[in-house]
Amino acid sequence: GILFNTGAGQHILKNPLVVNSIIEKAALRRTDVILEVGPGTGNLTVKMLEKVKKVIACEIDPRLVGELQKRVQGTCLANKLEIKVGDILKTDLPFFDACVANLPYQISSPFVFKLLLHRPFFRCAILMFQREFALRLVAKPGTKLYCRLSINTQLLARVDHLMKVGKNNFRPPPKVESSVVRIEPKNPPPPINFQEWDGLVRIAFVRKNKTLSAAFKSNAVEQLLDHNYRIHCSLHNTVSSFLIHSMYCDLHTEIPENFKIGEKIQTVLKDTGYSEKRARSMDIDDFIRLLHGFNSEGIHFS
Repeated sequence: GILFNTGAGQHILKNPLVVNSIIEKAALRRTDVILEVGPGTGNLTVKMLEKVKKVIACEIDPRLVGELQKRVQGTCLANKLEIKVGDILKTDLPFFDACVANLPYQISSPFVFKLLLHRPFFRCAILMFQREFALRLVAKPGTKLYCRLSINTQLLARVDHLMKVGKNNFRPPPKVESSVVRIEPKNPPPPINFQEWDGLVRIAFVRKNKTLSAAFKSNAVEQLLDHNYRIHCSLHNTVSSFLIHSMYCDLHTEIPENFKIGEKIQTVLKDTGYSEKRARSMDIDDFIRLLHGFNSEGIHFS
């Protein structure tokens, strides 16, 4: 009798074969605490409760919370279910061993990064996404779908496409096809400041088919990096490298009035060999080298 709000991503996974396949691929353990986001009426929830220590189900719709509570009420599963009511993006994540969810698709990107930046580490996440979003997560350099989402996710985690799920497996059916993806965070994570990294990648992928030389000539980019550079010099009591090597200055010399950040940016791009490269074909190692090149010259992205 519930009218599902498709605008809020309420598409209930109804096919028990798909539910069982997801649970199988999650390799759940009896001692696991599972985080589920968007449990809906509990088709996936109930099956997981039979196999794990506890399920923490996060649901924003009070109507569906009521349905889920009624479904386990009076059973041996009730004590293993904890329901958190509210917006998962505005809530601190609890401790959990694995995350298994048929996500509302409109929160896919922010939730993935909330998950990957969460500590302590969890074992893995088995998540349902819109097909194209899932394919972007696993896309490789040089392919059509490769984007900022791809490289940021793959920096922090190993990502695998597990299976396709047709729209008729849901009630009501969504307008798009879906896929299940496995995300395993890298532990320990790469020794990189993620805000710095994302700042660089964001600029490069605004126009991923442009050369980096062209991408970094944007006025907005130059203003941002000039601002950051001056803050860096002030904090470190230093100046641009061409002044440091001058016999007529010391470390207290101010940045000259004719200093142009654009020239310094282009010098870094040429010196690192990435001036004519395009983001669409660059891998994680390329961006790590480029970020190191900028940082070593006092240019920062956060």
